[in-house]
Amino acid sequence: MQETPLCLSVGHLLPFYMSDSNKTDFTNPSTFILLGIPGLEAAHVWISIPFSAMYSIAVLGNFTILFIVNMEPSLHVPMYYFLCMLAVTDLILSTSILPKTLSIFWFNSREIDFSACLTQMYFIHSFSVMESGILVAMALDRYVAICHPLRYSTILTNPVVAKIGLAVVLRGSMLVLPHLFLARRWPYCRTNIIPHSYCEHIAVVKLACDDTRVSSYYGLFAAFLVTGVDVSFIAVSYTQILRAIFSLPTKDAQLKTFWTCSSHLCVILTFYIPALFSFIMHRFGHNVALHFHVLLANVYLLVPPGLNPIIYGVRTKQILDRLLR
Repeated sequence: MQETPLCLSVGHLLPFYMSDSNKTDFTNPSTFILLGIPGLEAAHVWISIPFSAMYSIAVLGNFTILFIVNMEPSLHVPMYYFLCMLAVTDLILSTSILPKTLSIFWFNSREIDFSACLTQMYFIHSFSVMESGILVAMALDRYVAICHPLRYSTILTNPVVAKIGLAVVLRGSMLVLPHLFLARRWPYCRTNIIPHSYCEHIAVVKLACDDTRVSSYYGLFAAFLVTGVDVSFIAVSYTQILRAIFSLPTKDAQLKTFWTCSSHLCVILTFYIPALFSFIMHRFGHNVALHFHVLLANVYLLVPPGLNPIIYGVRTKQILDRLLR
């Protein structure tokens, strides 16, 4: 999302990877060269195995969620509409990076067109922001369901759900657009080598030979705006939810009500904990090997899409029952 947790600082290592042929000045390069995972080139084929497995699980699991919700009329409610939005976002997010990454690992196909690189960058960051917004929408759904159960159907109507979904998409799309416009206008005269497996924003901007502080400042602004607002809203929602749960008369009622939130809580932790860890590593782990940064950036984008359908499939009775049938 951004100079968010998935933005990695790689500029200080670029000179090591610059060959003599790449030191000539140029502007508006037609292609960039992706190195994959620098320092682990010999292990690319082995690394591709868990990456492929995670991607296969993500595709199969999320398509299964979409199929089950579509086929089961009893699941045509706001909670599962938001779950479908999350599944679509996860599919696009993981697909935006892995095919190119695997082509690097398997076929040494490192070149990527300049426009394709910027498109990939836009999809990665915009859909990361969208995923965070969907988690906020799901927190709102759980808040209304538990704190205002009698008004649930009148508050979260289908038009309201559609408007929330549209707002999430527009926010993700518009907030990341300045990154794209700024990256396109910078002159690139250092090198066209990106020591990464995909076109991550800060890795691309580091190649520019102009003052890119505008990009850095805007990235930090977007990161704090999205993460700060979203995490705060989720925290407030669950504070109210826990108050409502603990006010229930029996332990059984409390556990049963809390269970309805457990899937969403697991998905939140799966998304934000790697994000926080990646952010800390980016800001303070300057002595950490570059290949560890790049591996973490890939795991951050591949693990949540694979785990989310498993979490909801196992912990949501309606989906599990339908899947078993």
